Amino acid sequence: MYLFEPLKELASTYLNKDQVKLLKEAYIVARDAHDGQMRSSGDPYITHPVAVAINLAKMHLDHETLMAALLHDVIEDTPTTEAELAEMFGNTVAELVEGVSKLDKLQFNNKEEMQAENFRKMVMAMVQDIRVILIKLADRTHNMRTLGSLRPDKRRRIARETLEIYAPIANRLGIHDIKNELESLGFKALYPMRSRALKNAVKQARGNRKEILNNIQQELTSRLNECNINATITGREKHLYSIYQKMLNKELLFNEVMDVYAFRIIVPNSIDSCYRALGAVHNLFKPISARFKDYIAIPKTNGYQSLHTSLIGPHGIPVEIQIRTHDMDQMADKGVAAHWVYKGDGESNSQTTAQVKARHWMQSLIDLQQSAGSSFEFIENVKSDLFPEEIYVFTPEGKIIELPVGATAVDFAYAVHTDVGNSCVGVNVDRKPFPLSKPLVSGQTLKVVTSPTARPNASWLNFVVTAKARLQIRTYLRSQEKNESLTLGKRLLSHALGNTKFDDIEQEKFTQVLDETGHHSLEELLINIGLGNTLSIGIAKRLKDEFTDEHETSESATKNKMPIKGTEGMMVSYGKCCRPIPGDVIVAYLSPGKGLMVHQQNCRNIKGHEAKKVFPVKWDSDITRNFIARLRIEIINHQGALAALTNVVAKCDSDVHSLNSGEKDSNLYAIDMEITCRDRIHLADIIRKIKVMVDVQRVIRNK
Repeated sequence: MYLFEPLKELASTYLNKDQVKLLKEAYIVARDAHDGQMRSSGDPYITHPVAVAINLAKMHLDHETLMAALLHDVIEDTPTTEAELAEMFGNTVAELVEGVSKLDKLQFNNKEEMQAENFRKMVMAMVQDIRVILIKLADRTHNMRTLGSLRPDKRRRIARETLEIYAPIANRLGIHDIKNELESLGFKALYPMRSRALKNAVKQARGNRKEILNNIQQELTSRLNECNINATITGREKHLYSIYQKMLNKELLFNEVMDVYAFRIIVPNSIDSCYRALGAVHNLFKPISARFKDYIAIPKTNGYQSLHTSLIGPHGIPVEIQIRTHDMDQMADKGVAAHWVYKGDGESNSQTTAQVKARHWMQSLIDLQQSAGSSFEFIENVKSDLFPEEIYVFTPEGKIIELPVGATAVDFAYAVHTDVGNSCVGVNVDRKPFPLSKPLVSGQTLKVVTSPTARPNASWLNFVVTAKARLQIRTYLRSQEKNESLTLGKRLLSHALGNTKFDDIEQEKFTQVLDETGHHSLEELLINIGLGNTLSIGIAKRLKDEFTDEHETSESATKNKMPIKGTEGMMVSYGKCCRPIPGDVIVAYLSPGKGLMVHQQNCRNIKGHEAKKVFPVKWDSDITRNFIARLRIEIINHQGALAALTNVVAKCDSDVHSLNSGEKDSNLYAIDMEITCRDRIHLADIIRKIKVMVDVQRVIRNK
């Protein structure tokens, strides 16, 4: 039980005895379930869930969350089921554990698809109960701390995932403690050399600027004391990943980033004190007007509140200052986890701003989930929705709409309502016409002009930035494409059927053709015909049994005889990779611009196409044209050998289409030759004649 003691000691500071007792029971179940399992570092596995629970206990989360943290890998890595956990600890704990668990029992085509689906499931579980993501973030934090024992490739993959997904989620939920640690650890794991070089440069720069920092801090303290403002002033240290991102995105030199001196002023819990402190520092140093932001009046999307101002300090040194109350400071670090209040426990009275905003964001994730076509689309849209910076614009009624930097009027229209976005034809900004594609800036008032006949434009996808706008536009375009393709597909198939009508074909025949082509319904088949993914003539021939019909065609049809049965009036191309000739077993698929592409059945290039797009075809029995076949001939080289070879080919009623030769061994040459032939029988006769030549060592057909 010695591993449980640190957690017990920490939890006992804010949980009652009964809750600590339940926590102990959960620890025992987790310890026994993971008995014998070890981590990559060589430690007993139980050390990991205990560390995750300790991370959450530091945030003072409730006992159910800590129990779920101890049990979070039990369903995934041991025979224990969700039902068994529910019986022991209740449905809430079991659902939290299930929400965090991965989908190892499902089959996926590849690792990327599995990771995308895992993330999708986790986000959907988070929407139901935000504690799921808090457990996941604590889990990822401990995994990042112990990343050193993994393979380099796995280390980089996890670090990239952390920087792209988990750190932005922590930021969106306002949990800056976790966000900063995840970014620092992820940066160190993904770019170890850059991290090391930057760390050394920061250490050196910090020593050189200590005196300047002290002087500015003393001046700020004196001025605030003169104004009777009781405040704590600290130098604000930029962490490495933040410096790296500024250098990368704003194309700044290291000295340009480090030349900015940053301070944080914490005042008593009074908003009035914040603004009084702002006035005091503006009287001390000259403010830069364009660099002032009031996140107290208009909090960030994640609930963050503070005053940000930039000043020209002594000797022209830029000084950045954040002013906030103690509560705001705690909120900035803990975000949605600060002052934890859960449903049914006084939420309406004491729910924090961060938690309200988190719930609004998670509600928007449900809309993304319903509109996304796949896990990949969903995860990309969520990633693009995790913007660190926002702008604030107004509706004509004065309502504030939060949008990411770079958002356009179309993004605004969809943020107001999906129907407003779908029917948008223009926008007035501050009572003047404004381009739909131009980025908005904070403070603008927008009025969307709509029309009942308007429809989303595909070109909007080139400039919208919000996930909601992009998904709603795509959803509408997909539905339109589907309807148009269905109509076109039905018309093409009707034309291909000729005198045969839909009603004349038996349902059993439709079912058979759908099974053969891999379609689930007639509607899906018609849509694919309309999109050009499936050939209408090929389907029509199948429905009329003409692909397998062995009877002789009429004399009128033989005038335009095609080598492939049932392809009259179609463009047919033959694969140059395998060079099919009559007698070979062949298959075909539709290729844009090349018509029907015919390959040998065992051609390696066919394997890259979906099974339902490839179908068997047959050679016509009466073919008069020549085809090209490829041979490789190994021949002893001496004067006249090549001339003798081409002479044999010519005597077999065949022409040389192309010829390449190269020395294989001493005096032995390999000749790649393309020749004309009527069918496999004709080719076999040519190969026999070549094989009996005195100098020929080997003849094979290249496929």
